[in-house]
Amino acid sequence: MYDVIAIGSVTRDVFFDASGLSTVPWKKTQSGRGIVLPLGDKIEAKEIYFTIGGNSANASVTFSRQDFNTACVGRVGRDVAGSEILNRLKKEKVYAGMISSDNKLPTAYSVLLLKNGERTILSYHGSSNDFSLDDFKLGDLKAKWWYLSLAGSSYKMYGKLLSYASREKIAVAFNPSGYHLKMDKKGILSSLKHISFLVLNEEEAAILTGIPFSNERAVFKKLDALMPGVLAVTNGSEGVTVSDGHFVYRASTFKEKKLADRTGAGDAFGSGFVAGLMKDGINLSNISRISEKEVKEAIIYASANATSVVEHVGATEGILTARELKQPRWENLKIKVEKL
Repeated sequence: MYDVIAIGSVTRDVFFDASGLSTVPWKKTQSGRGIVLPLGDKIEAKEIYFTIGGNSANASVTFSRQDFNTACVGRVGRDVAGSEILNRLKKEKVYAGMISSDNKLPTAYSVLLLKNGERTILSYHGSSNDFSLDDFKLGDLKAKWWYLSLAGSSYKMYGKLLSYASREKIAVAFNPSGYHLKMDKKGILSSLKHISFLVLNEEEAAILTGIPFSNERAVFKKLDALMPGVLAVTNGSEGVTVSDGHFVYRASTFKEKKLADRTGAGDAFGSGFVAGLMKDGINLSNISRISEKEVKEAIIYASANATSVVEHVGATEGILTARELKQPRWENLKIKVEKL
């Protein structure tokens, strides 16, 4: 049996240095600016960097580097990019034998234009988009924990996955994709009784509950009533708010040495939190009785992992090993605890 299995998307990521490109004001974007690409011209990039990405791959690297017996489940194409992903996961000591190969669609691929730590992503979902129950055997997925994040149409297998996890007493950590939230909000809400750890950002929490996050207490009250486990709502560089159903924990972030790239920070936080829970022996049987000390430790693990990731280019390059996590730098994080 595995300690943890990450189920979801795997992608081939290529980063281009876009520092030489100009930006212009663009109100429709989250940053308020857009990168200018002159049509018809050839632009030379100073640097290029190839790596892996996707929720499942990113999370599995976190678990493996924290010395857990880890498997990654997803779908790639029968192409060079797919082979490179499998080889990288094997080097990370992640079991990749349950990643299926598709001879119809290429491996999911992302081109990321990187400028001053921010990025614009050109994304092709490829074979990951049609990832389904036909790609693996449920009986092979026995583990103490699952980390679940389903992209594209793969969200359709969510219900059957949870039914199996419930029967087999598997604790499920869930990070819904934006598309999953859009397509099956009611289904997600009704499924939360089976979720041990739910991680969202503030916008996603508002979408899922139908309550503006400015009314934070109402958002947490609604979600806490639906699930037995722990809820984390992130807010980028502003930190995270976590609820265990009894207390609310407000944590800042560790000070980053530099901002290289924000790609993968959310995956690093979510998987880091679960790794923290697992280190303390938290599973399906005791998640509802989690202690304040255990929640705080998980927040520290998660925040440290996310901070390290944004200091490197790529979603997995900065993921911390068990040894690195013990560095004095990660010992102290301001966490305020309030009664719910």
